[in-house]
Amino acid sequence: MRSTTRRAVLGAGIAVAGGGLLAACSTSSDSGSSSDKPPADYVAPDGPEVAAAEAKRGGGPVRPVKLTATRTRLDLGGGRTVDSWAYGDRLPGKEIRVTAGDTLAVTLANHLPEATSLHWHGLALRNDMDGVPDLTQPAIRPGASHDYRFTVAHPGTYWFHPHSGVQQDRGLYAPLIVEDPKEPLKYDKEWVVVLDDWVDGVDGSTPDAVLAELSRGMGGMDHGGSGGHGGHDMSKMGGMSMGAAKPSPSGPAGPSRMMMGATSPLLGGDAGDVAYPHYLVNGRTAADPETFEARPGDRVRIRFVNAGGDTAFRVTLGDHRMTVTHTDGYPVEHAETDALLLGMGERYDVLVEVKDGVFPLTALAEGKRQSALGLLRTGGGAAPDASVRPRELDGSLLTAGRLKAAESVRLTDRRPDRTVTFRLTGSMEKYDWAINGRRYAPSQRYPVAAGERVRLAFVNDTTMWHPMHLHGHTFALPGGGPRKDTAIVLPGKRLEADFDADNPGLWMVHCHNVYHSEAGMMTVLGYRR
Repeated sequence: MRSTTRRAVLGAGIAVAGGGLLAACSTSSDSGSSSDKPPADYVAPDGPEVAAAEAKRGGGPVRPVKLTATRTRLDLGGGRTVDSWAYGDRLPGKEIRVTAGDTLAVTLANHLPEATSLHWHGLALRNDMDGVPDLTQPAIRPGASHDYRFTVAHPGTYWFHPHSGVQQDRGLYAPLIVEDPKEPLKYDKEWVVVLDDWVDGVDGSTPDAVLAELSRGMGGMDHGGSGGHGGHDMSKMGGMSMGAAKPSPSGPAGPSRMMMGATSPLLGGDAGDVAYPHYLVNGRTAADPETFEARPGDRVRIRFVNAGGDTAFRVTLGDHRMTVTHTDGYPVEHAETDALLLGMGERYDVLVEVKDGVFPLTALAEGKRQSALGLLRTGGGAAPDASVRPRELDGSLLTAGRLKAAESVRLTDRRPDRTVTFRLTGSMEKYDWAINGRRYAPSQRYPVAAGERVRLAFVNDTTMWHPMHLHGHTFALPGGGPRKDTAIVLPGKRLEADFDADNPGLWMVHCHNVYHSEAGMMTVLGYRR
């Protein structure tokens, strides 16, 4: 069901003899360490177990989509244009919208100067379509194309992006909306809101240069101490950026983008590593925001997606309260709030009955002192300016831990058959982010077995927060909490999450801070045969 051009297969240098398509680039280890033994005792991404699981999902009408990853010039609004990489010539990329049960057939043509991939964030799909180079597929080489074809089983708000280096922190992302054929919600209009932090192409900066700077670490600097508040040692900050993001003079790869002094009690201290010059709502800066139009009294469904690389957003719609209906694609018991906190990779759906006027949709870069902005217009009046700060930002704030799963998606009561502990390790000082002290290698395996109830125990031994993402499954937060695929783990805290092992293959678990994951905070859950 997968096809890749001959050039891509040869370029990836992947042998297909033996235990499935990727046996030659994967090795086996129960402890997460490397081994030279081929993974004959693990389900291969294109193995018969994967095909059987896909067959159970059925296959509805085929929805063909063609995507091109290419270099392009993007208009961020307010007179700011940048050279970047994107799907086509728009930011975010064009939305894909299907109905649950459809078969999605996507052809990605790679016109970039380096290899790429496509990961379908949040979907429970067949393993060989998950889009992780050297684990579930060969990398898509420049000039090559790759076909993704799978059944989209679950309705909800999802998105897609590369799983190759730090490419996600360019313009390579877009929403994927899976409609429910039995939609229970009643609403008049829908607004998909994609949040992002932006650095690529600004004053010579690129995400790769940002990663190179961060990877040099901070030597003796304290990035997360300061009495547990996560602040940096200001006496040693040099030319690095404070929370308001004032970069040092440009060097060969642009100005310093290392952030200093960005703190948030909500995030347990340190808010992030990167001082972004811009924050975006649907690809637009606050100087020239997108305007969504509705009528007074309309019930609007807003689907929020945090596509950022290093930023949590606190979001609100000025002069309105929001009713949260879903998180990460799955329904929750409805809860009202003034504001939401979204870590990278998280999604929330809300309903709002809109008033008459012009209202700011503000996404505060949590701890970083800047905001992204969109506008809701239902009538006349002047639009608020970029500096607007709705009072709702300081009102009631909802995080995932306050939600309960809707009864229809609640996991049955069951003791876990297996607990897998992931200690989140590393520091800004050495930029040695890892899981259980081991930086990622495709050979890593933490075993699970089909049919098990698995408990993931995330233990954050670092002084930074990490949004942890599980591929191919959703997990349940404790105490009847929501079903999610991405959850924030605060510094010094333990978070337990349960899932049913019902989708065989090799599945990534990683921090969705793109710089933390690329530095090494990733690993693999592998199904035993």
